[in-house]
Amino acid sequence: MTAPEIRDADGCPHRRVLDGSLLCELLHPSNDPSLPLRCSIAHAVVSPDARTLPHRLRRSTEVYYILAGKGEVHLGAEVVAVHPGRAVVIPPGTTQWCRNTGGVDLVFLTIVDPFWQADDEELV
Repeated sequence: MTAPEIRDADGCPHRRVLDGSLLCELLHPSNDPSLPLRCSIAHAVVSPDARTLPHRLRRSTEVYYILAGKGEVHLGAEVVAVHPGRAVVIPPGTTQWCRNTGGVDLVFLTIVDPFWQADDEELV
């Protein structure tokens, strides 16, 4: 049996990424090949009154799971209101962006399957 992996978003350095959000890779098989995962899991933050840039993943499915704050996720022409506890599944090739509509950080997990790769993401 493999030893459990424990990661903490508080100790994970966040950096500004392609879409403009602050992100830390909590679990990513490329960073740790011993992880028995097909997906990657990142912790993302969008500040109050901010939005990410429209982008898409060509081959991967992405899930946003909202932890704190409120906002909108734009999927093509569709707009979905988000709040803590809501999950949004984003199929491959879907243009997406999100906007923080609240007064506190919009915080969410991004789960990407198969795991996120730079050459799979593009700004739209």
